[in-house]
Amino acid sequence: MSALQILAVAVTIGLTALDGFDVLSISFASPGIAAEWGIDRAALGVVLSMELFGMAVGALVLGSLADRMGRRPTMLACLVLMTGGMFMVTGVKQIAGLEFWRFTTGLGIGGLLATANAVAAEFSNLRRRNLSVALMAVGYPVGAVAGGSVVKILLHDHDWRAVFYFGGCMTALCIPLVLFVIPESVHWLAQKQPANALLRINRTLTRMGHTAIEALPPVVTPVNRPALADVFSPTLRLTTLLCALACFFHMITFYFMLKWIPKIVADMHFPAAAAAGVLVWANVGGATGGAVFGLLSQRLGLKPLTIGVMLLSTVMVILFGRAGPNLNELSVLCAVAGFCTNAGIVGLYAIYAQAFPTHVRATGTGASIGLGRGGAALGPIAAGYLFSAGFGLPAVATCIALGSLLAASVIALLPLRAQPRSITLLRSANN
Repeated sequence: MSALQILAVAVTIGLTALDGFDVLSISFASPGIAAEWGIDRAALGVVLSMELFGMAVGALVLGSLADRMGRRPTMLACLVLMTGGMFMVTGVKQIAGLEFWRFTTGLGIGGLLATANAVAAEFSNLRRRNLSVALMAVGYPVGAVAGGSVVKILLHDHDWRAVFYFGGCMTALCIPLVLFVIPESVHWLAQKQPANALLRINRTLTRMGHTAIEALPPVVTPVNRPALADVFSPTLRLTTLLCALACFFHMITFYFMLKWIPKIVADMHFPAAAAAGVLVWANVGGATGGAVFGLLSQRLGLKPLTIGVMLLSTVMVILFGRAGPNLNELSVLCAVAGFCTNAGIVGLYAIYAQAFPTHVRATGTGASIGLGRGGAALGPIAAGYLFSAGFGLPAVATCIALGSLLAASVIALLPLRAQPRSITLLRSANN
């Protein structure tokens, strides 16, 4: 790994950390918004879900744009969308405006997550590729933790708008970083071969310490490229449905915790800064849970391990709903709940790799996650309507916690394919 390759992967970690903060910025700000505007919990639940809808659309539309237009311009476009969305939120006066700009921010986040994943993989050598992609993913909860720590300080002396000013400034600073530091991916240039592709490839290869090439490689057109219809064929229809349902149900519980913790803690008469601190602990637990799950999955069966952490997720979210107004107790419960819920997310990604055969693995994973995003948006909205209907926190938390229980039940029905004993790796220009 040359200095440029290490730097490129480090930038993707930073961008993913930025995404982690931007997604949760509305959660940090929600107590102040609700207090200033006097909006009820049902309306707040819709606001909390808007960037999730945007992320689903952004991952699909802007993620595919990265394959057509290039990794670098797509990352820049996503950062511009995110910066604009964060700053514009501070000046809105109506709920509709708040929802629009949060959706816009979500578009950028979704596209950036998809593109950063490709950049981390394509700038790594083959030996470090899996590690680089894993480190990029860990940036998400780390960004939420680091950003939440800053928000605790900001909310002591400023109102909720300071959250978005901070997020907007940090996002804007990443634009010149990507513009001047990260070149276009060699893999993309070799495949698409736009104008001056050979020159651009050789410049990047030289910066990586590789020998320049004399001619562009022949473009290999994929044969029998998997289509979305393939994962709904009779042989894979059940697998796709079960994977999508598992993701859908668990996302309900996962995003309920991420989106509602600050408002719930604030309603217990704690200051907004303290509420943000509890959410930070949930993300500390989430980052730890993802890492520990990865280590345990090397020794324990993937299915039983995933089912186990989802059952623990159900229990911990129910316990959170019955917690008293004690910050230490709330922080511990949220940290353990975050550990379990995020470990469940990591387990789902690992399961997709086994559930789908090689020729439709990416398509099946994308279809499952895309359909599962509905649960991510539904969780905060459903909780908001339950609160508005007069249900207390214990009842709402119990209802929402059932999402993880249902996901565990679905996974128990899912057939997994045996892992191959060896993997054939294709040679690349930067091996």
